[in-house]
Amino acid sequence: MRHSRREHRIRTAQVRRAPVVAHSCCVARSAGADEAGLMTGSAEDIRTPGQLAALLIDASTEAIGAAGGHSGGVYLRSGTPGLLRLAVLSGLPGPLFRAWWRMHVDRAFPVADAYRLGVQVVLPNATETMRRYPQFAASLPFQFGSLYVPIAAGATTFGVLTVLRPSAADATELLRHRDRMVGLAEELGEDLRGLDDEGGPAVAWDGEPVCIRPPGAQRPAGRAGAFAWDPATDVVTVDERLPGLLGGPKGEISASAAALADAVAPDEAERILTALRDTAAGRPPALPLYTQPKTGPLRLVELWNPYATAPGTPSNPRPVRGLVVEPGPGPAADAAADLLPEGVLGLDRLGLVHYANPRAGQLLHRSQGELLGRPLWEAVPWLNQPACEDHLRSALLSPDPVRFHVERPADDADDADTDGGAASYESAWLDVSVHAGASVLTCTFRPANRMASTAADTDVPADASQSGMPSLAPLYRPIVLAIALTEAVTARQVSAVVMRELLPAFGGRRLALYLLQDRHLYLAWEAGFPKGFLAPFEGVGLDARLPGVETLTSGRPLFFDSMQQLTAAYPGIPLDAAEGARAFLPLIASGRPVGSCILGFDRPRSFSTEERTVLTALAGLIAHAMEKAQRYESEAALARGLQQALLPRKLSVHPDVETSGRYLPGTQGMEVGGDWYDVVEAGDGLALVIGDVQGHGVQAAATMGQLRTAVRAFALGDRPPDEVLSGTNHLLIDLDPGQFASCCYIRLDPASGLARAARAGHPPPLLRRPDGHTEVVDLPGGVVLGVDPQAHYPVAELEVEPGAILALYTDGLVERPGVDIDDGITALRVALAKAGTSAARPGGRSLAGVAERLTAAARHTADRPDDIALLLATRRATQEDRR
Repeated sequence: MRHSRREHRIRTAQVRRAPVVAHSCCVARSAGADEAGLMTGSAEDIRTPGQLAALLIDASTEAIGAAGGHSGGVYLRSGTPGLLRLAVLSGLPGPLFRAWWRMHVDRAFPVADAYRLGVQVVLPNATETMRRYPQFAASLPFQFGSLYVPIAAGATTFGVLTVLRPSAADATELLRHRDRMVGLAEELGEDLRGLDDEGGPAVAWDGEPVCIRPPGAQRPAGRAGAFAWDPATDVVTVDERLPGLLGGPKGEISASAAALADAVAPDEAERILTALRDTAAGRPPALPLYTQPKTGPLRLVELWNPYATAPGTPSNPRPVRGLVVEPGPGPAADAAADLLPEGVLGLDRLGLVHYANPRAGQLLHRSQGELLGRPLWEAVPWLNQPACEDHLRSALLSPDPVRFHVERPADDADDADTDGGAASYESAWLDVSVHAGASVLTCTFRPANRMASTAADTDVPADASQSGMPSLAPLYRPIVLAIALTEAVTARQVSAVVMRELLPAFGGRRLALYLLQDRHLYLAWEAGFPKGFLAPFEGVGLDARLPGVETLTSGRPLFFDSMQQLTAAYPGIPLDAAEGARAFLPLIASGRPVGSCILGFDRPRSFSTEERTVLTALAGLIAHAMEKAQRYESEAALARGLQQALLPRKLSVHPDVETSGRYLPGTQGMEVGGDWYDVVEAGDGLALVIGDVQGHGVQAAATMGQLRTAVRAFALGDRPPDEVLSGTNHLLIDLDPGQFASCCYIRLDPASGLARAARAGHPPPLLRRPDGHTEVVDLPGGVVLGVDPQAHYPVAELEVEPGAILALYTDGLVERPGVDIDDGITALRVALAKAGTSAARPGGRSLAGVAERLTAAARHTADRPDDIALLLATRRATQEDRR
């Protein structure tokens, strides 16, 4: 049944996504030779990457329609741990959004949160996006809303389904759209789990995205008929409308591809037949074919093969589908646009030019043949610059028209003489407007009004300050990096941010960060260099003649376009295998030297003035972040010392009770926390205590020390548990530190095993019985300490049998972002049941070993947002117990 269901979805995607065409420059080339092929075989063929693409394309297209969006896509997990890749991009040109093709799961982006936390993210407008995800908003500062839904099945999360749409006033307007997307994501998750269950490589995506053109919002005007052709059998299938449109019997039209071509265009049958063969081979025509019969109206023929292999990849011919349309008044509209004094280009949402009037060719210095059927940035290369890309992204994502100025260069190598003779051109400014619709973009060009510049002999637009704001694209990199650096507090985190944000922005492949200490440079981070290559440079003094040293001592960045330039400036310097460019940046914060940053590239390249300026500014940001990280590490060492001094060095012991405690400090932020545990002699018994002071910092640690002392004093007097908590509550209120605390207090009689317990807003303890059954101890707790002076803390009794394990813990051990705390407590209960098995046997694992196992996952977590405290206790079996 599962095979049949997926086959149906894939075949549905093939037949109903009529205008969906893969853009040649974005088809994933590294996912396999048949990655975008149509399914023509049995269910086993579904396991190919092409069928995976079919499922993703179908889900993305449905999600865009369900959420009222204009574009969207699917991110999938990749073969690289912690890295998501954009598998499908619908309704947007891939080259303009290359920076978002890869996404680390730990980035502060909505896609990463949806995948990592398993939550749905709804961002109704740019304001909400900036509030919740400033890095993402800084990289795409446009007016649009977006939705992100994880694609999961069972315990496996495969990726994220995302849709970009017009802005909304608030999130409530998008809830019904989100619910529809959730249903699509769940269905896609089940399909992907089915692929995973069939064996073979795990479902993942490691290639470039497949960029597709979504279905148009409007159906073509006039009459239309559809057909399908299988090149393997030369069988043609037509719908009921095509014979009436072509004026022939159904049997004659569907006899063969040649018969179909002759019926569509009797005078151009060979051209139609060639286009059919090319489409079957994976080379569909970029634009619809226009045919003009001697008698009858103009006809338009569109052919597609949405899952054909990438251009140049050998494959078997694939089935072709097509549409024959009598477009009605469309040609008249084109003829009217041809007479306009402004240049007009018509583009689809992938940037492909499908219409250009003669004036556009004159202004852009391109013939219509050079414009039609090509992406705009390929047809007019001098438009391929950050400022223009910024405005085009704005037009694609925002509802408002975009207007800007661009300078047409004088030395345009591909200048076309539209008048047929030789021509020479000077640089000029053009006024560009872009109007975006649901499926098309209209670009207009006209000469900009010019005035003489007082600062130079060049001309600039007279109305540049009024007609459009300058592009902010050059500022995105430092803004995004600055926002990311504010969240990094250790030198390693700063280095990881630089690696993640800086290298991809400039196409770098190698990074080395050196920090200054005692007038010597020491390596803090490296990536991409050959193993051991940087070892000779470790600990070099500031008197060494090396570019990494001189950039710091002089304060000047050094740029080398190639290794030849580097060796000419520094003869004899060791080189790695790469022959690419190098950039050496000084890390200087407020006039104080911090270190050096080295960027390496795989091939020679030049650095523009803008890039040099941006890289120099970024080096200053990195220096300040590194200086802050160094202060953090020294202050954190002092804070950890204070924290350890406040915790008990050793626990009170009893011959009949074994105890073990663990404390793990949080690793996010610079401040200490307020978790604590203790074991105190209480009369002829033992008091087991655990608590958690709200917040972090020295104040929380100080409050923790006061509470620990108070509880210990009450326990030594062998006061009942309710009086211990009530007395501590009053003390905390009297101290008035502005903080509250949770606590669990258990007084255990080692002889009888009777325990009397009370808790104040603290997670309930766990009890693992000797037979392995583990349960959550139901204690009727009171409110947290420090809030209500009249608070009452009821006492409950429980029996701790010999060999049973009692576990007390703080919420840092069971809380996870996006996960209910009850689920975390259940997971801890299961872990205790497994870990305590051998501890309960004579000669088995010690209680300390159980504590190690319960905290193992937390110890290996790089970024712990909260402190963790754990206290375990078990009764030893006495001689009488054994009898």
